[in-house]
Amino acid sequence: QNCFICGKSGAAITGSEMGCDRSFHLPCAVEGCCVIQYYLQYRSFCCDHRPEQSVQVVPEANTDCTICMEPVEDQRSYSTMVCLACHSAWFHQGCIRGVALHAGVGYFQCPLCRKGIQFRNEAFHMGI
Repeated sequence: QNCFICGKSGAAITGSEMGCDRSFHLPCAVEGCCVIQYYLQYRSFCCDHRPEQSVQVVPEANTDCTICMEPVEDQRSYSTMVCLACHSAWFHQGCIRGVALHAGVGYFQCPLCRKGIQFRNEAFHMGI
């Protein structure tokens, strides 16, 4: 299979959505805005079929990432995530991935409100 992101052969991950024939390499997933869920069924989604957060809030003007303190986009997107528990902590996907790697599953929680279970479940759903 050819990777739809880089175009090279050897892509072993295919989209889990019915009818999706896209394949990609694991390292290309983040670059191509794909989501890989590392729990239960270990599903993967291309950029067109990836899950989105269920919350309908958008960041206020001049909202910064709670981790790196750099501005987040002024709309919901693949590259940002909001805490479902407090709705006020916004993160870049890359920033919250780093926190998850360092904290581990048992201690991964929203850095602002410290809610664990709801935050963790949403992060898992979004491929963190």
